[in-house]
Amino acid sequence: MNFRLTDEQRQLQATARDFARAELPAIAAELERDNKPPSHELVLRYAEMGFLGINVPTALGGLGAGNIEALVVLEEFAKISSAVAFPIFESSVGPVRAIEYFAPTALRDRVVPMVCRGEMVIAVSMSEPDAGSALTDLKTKGVVRGDKIVLNGTKRWCSGGGHSDAYLVYCRLSDEPGARSIGAVLVEKGAPGLSFGPNESLMGFRGIPSSDLNFDDCEVPVGNIVVPAGGFRKLMEAFDLERCGNATMALGQASGALDDVKEYVLQRKQFGKPIADFQAVQIKLAEMQMKVDAARLLIWRAAANAEDGLPSVLESSIGKCFSNTIAREVTGDALQLMGAYGYSKEFPMERRLRDSWGWGIAGGAIDIQKTNIASAMLGRRFDQRR
Repeated sequence: MNFRLTDEQRQLQATARDFARAELPAIAAELERDNKPPSHELVLRYAEMGFLGINVPTALGGLGAGNIEALVVLEEFAKISSAVAFPIFESSVGPVRAIEYFAPTALRDRVVPMVCRGEMVIAVSMSEPDAGSALTDLKTKGVVRGDKIVLNGTKRWCSGGGHSDAYLVYCRLSDEPGARSIGAVLVEKGAPGLSFGPNESLMGFRGIPSSDLNFDDCEVPVGNIVVPAGGFRKLMEAFDLERCGNATMALGQASGALDDVKEYVLQRKQFGKPIADFQAVQIKLAEMQMKVDAARLLIWRAAANAEDGLPSVLESSIGKCFSNTIAREVTGDALQLMGAYGYSKEFPMERRLRDSWGWGIAGGAIDIQKTNIASAMLGRRFDQRR
């Protein structure tokens, strides 16, 4: 076991940190104010600097690094804001990886390099009006007709909805019950029969568009089937890496809050001295640091043990559950220490707190992760319908 980053990893971390801190705070404030996603020009700049597809093989246009490297960079961007980090998230630990691992070669070789070049943003579309935690209850269905697959149904809470260039859509691809019929299809924006609901107004995640996706006899080429019916387990295996990304996005809110509050308590004076001199503040800072460090180690354990492949459901769920939980606690404590300065929208702290609550809902709620953990611990599935 080695708890030190390599020289190459530290250099990549420093490059990401320097760029994020110098270039992105003003952009993050603009995205938050206007609730708009990062511009195409910014995504292209990410690509030019090698920040897209960090752990994607070089043969597919990526940097060819590992999962740890991708998560190290993601945290540095997430410290600035969830919105500016989202393209990194989607390209390194999001649906692109499912396409890389499971899509037909022609589709993979066309799509993945486009993502790494910043020419395509792909979102995952899983939830439906009656299928969130109970994902196998989804109803959206695809039927093969000649060289096309025709989709009908409605997807909900799609982060990137209406803005992304393509969507990895979980849907039923046969008449088998439950998970046995579920697969995934890549639907590109502009496909006939695809429309979007209005942009959701959420508590946080401003700058990450979210909307319904409506499929009304939506036609896409049959070659866009990424995972056929019966591949639900494969989709969940790929999603274990996305859990690590979700956990890192939450961690970024906590570690960014900790960075800000450490600077604040040294500068802010009350009763004639910096508030860092008060023991109550010191205790709170220590608790926050312990939580941030523990979350990071749990996430990195899941990524490292995957050997640059796909993490286990046990370790990825533990990392996500813990990181989601402590992010809410750390950002809340940081806001309290900063008082009115933390509560004001002139500073990023209140945004971090709101986004922290979102990451504990997105990608599988905190309590669902605990069910996953218990299931993996005991080696059995729990049927919630009985």
